[in-house]
Amino acid sequence: AGPQQAVSRTLPTSGRVQGMLLRSKSVPQDKTVPFVNIPLADGQTLCTAGGDLRNIDVQLLNQDTVQHIHNLVSELTVLCGKATAKPS
Repeated sequence: AGPQQAVSRTLPTSGRVQGMLLRSKSVPQDKTVPFVNIPLADGQTLCTAGGDLRNIDVQLLNQDTVQHIHNLVSELTVLCGKATAKPS
C-alpha cells in the first residue's frame, strides 16, 4: 500500500524514479558488503548484495545488460583469484 506500489510499470520515467528510491533504500548498511545495481527493462534498478538474484525475472533483463554482467563476472573472478593467491 506504499507509494512504490502505486507507480505504474508502463511509465518509464516513474519507473526510474521508483528504481532510484528502491536503490537508495536497499544499499547494504554494512560498508564491507559489495553490492550491484542491475538496470531492469521496466525502468527500475535492482540493488542487491546477492540474495535476490535467484528471484529475478530474467524477462526483465536486457540483452546488453546480460553481456555486461558476463564481463563483470569474468573480471570479478580474476580479482578473487588474485586476492585468494596473495600472501596473508
